[in-house]
Amino acid sequence: MIQYLDNIHHKNSKNFFLIAGPCIIEGEDMALRIAEKIVEMTNKYEIPYIFKGSFKKANRSRVDSFTTIGEEKSLEILKKVGETFNIPTTTDIHENEHAALAAQYVDVLQIPAFLVRQTDLLIAAAKTGKCVSLKKGQFLSPESMQFAVQKVNDSGNPKTAIIERGNSFGYTDLVVDFRGIPTMRNYAPVILDVTHSLQQPNQSSGVTGGRPELIETIAKAGIAVGADGLFIETHPDPSVALSDGANMLRLDKLEELLQKLTRVREAIL
Repeated sequence: MIQYLDNIHHKNSKNFFLIAGPCIIEGEDMALRIAEKIVEMTNKYEIPYIFKGSFKKANRSRVDSFTTIGEEKSLEILKKVGETFNIPTTTDIHENEHAALAAQYVDVLQIPAFLVRQTDLLIAAAKTGKCVSLKKGQFLSPESMQFAVQKVNDSGNPKTAIIERGNSFGYTDLVVDFRGIPTMRNYAPVILDVTHSLQQPNQSSGVTGGRPELIETIAKAGIAVGADGLFIETHPDPSVALSDGANMLRLDKLEELLQKLTRVREAIL
């Protein structure tokens, strides 16, 4: 996928690529501050970098859960991040009409895990000509993702990637089957979504839990088995994040992790 992004840096470094940012756009200052820090880190370790932030969250446990500061306001912030640092940006879309809307502001359209079988949504994303990242549903096998990729390809768009984010393990946990990464690499580049793989959904409180203490473990394993990229949601203070704070990485812990992961990557090449 990254070969199609003209504004991505360190494309020829042979390092893994990184998708990182807050779960949801909370404001312009925070988005720019997070992006600036990560750009510094990824330049230091020659990691190709894509900024991520949701412009709207549609899959919420409760009706009073935070969803957006405003759709177009959030998209404008994503556009400003991309222009300020000359980096690609990505956001998730949930409805067919979101594809054309978001494509005006970002470089990569992400299909959420629960929606990856929605044919019309995949076609709408493909028709924009933007790169399309497909999150594997928690209910799907690795082999089934070839058909999601094929839907995008058959719509005239070869610019796809697959995001692994774990499989449902009982009612309130997820587990990553690392065997699926080499399997799915037969269909498209594979990104391991480290932080969402550590969610603990469907808690009795109606707020998703998480295991952020295992971020380093899961990330190292993903690089070791050949993941092309990593997806890590990060926030200056996850305890006050407006979405998914329970499984996000503190921003001040990201550089040490990237340094370690770069060493793992070097060791397996």
